[in-house]
Amino acid sequence: MSWSKLKQQLESFLCPALVGKFEYRATSYRYLPDKAGLCYIAVDKKNVMNMNDPTTSIRWYQTEQEIKNDPHIQIPISKEDIESVRSDTKGLVPEERLQVIARGRIIAVLAKELLSAQSALSKSNFMAVATQFLSRPIEESLESKDILLNILALVDRRVGRKRMVNMSEKIKLKHPVVQYFYELRLSTL
Repeated sequence: MSWSKLKQQLESFLCPALVGKFEYRATSYRYLPDKAGLCYIAVDKKNVMNMNDPTTSIRWYQTEQEIKNDPHIQIPISKEDIESVRSDTKGLVPEERLQVIARGRIIAVLAKELLSAQSALSKSNFMAVATQFLSRPIEESLESKDILLNILALVDRRVGRKRMVNMSEKIKLKHPVVQYFYELRLSTL
C-alpha cells in the first residue's frame, strides 16, 4: 500500500478533535530506492514521535536503571503483589518493607517490557505496523505491548470517553510516549 493511501486511511480513523492538530508525516529518499524513509507523528506541527530527534519532549530510556530511578513512573501495587512477597519471604519481612519489595519487583518487570517495546519500535516499519493496526480490532491494539499500536489506538475515534477514563491505571504502566498521547486525547474529551 502506498504511503498516501495509508495516511488517508489512518486519518479517516482519527478522533475529530485531533484533526488539524495531529499529523502523520513521512520523508523519503528520492535517489535511494532501497532506503526507507522515516515516518513520524507530529502534534501542533512539532515532531513528537521520533526516537532519533533530540528536540523531542518525550523521554526515551537507555537503561533499566533509568526506568527504576524515574520518579514520574507511578506503580499501582495490588494486595496480591504484597501477598506474593509475603509468601515468598515466609513472613520474615516487616510489613512496611513488603510494599517496597513488591514495587521493586514490578518495576524490574516493567523496565524490561519498556525497553523491549522501545527497541522493537526503533526497528519497526511504521507502514507495516499501521497496516496491522488497520486490519485488527481496536481492543487488540489497546492491549498490545507495541508502543505504536497503542498510540494509533489512543487517537482513534472508535475509542470513546468511557473507555479512555477506565484505562487510566493501565496507562501508568506504559511508555511515556503512550502516556503523552493518552493525555493529549483526554484533553480533547
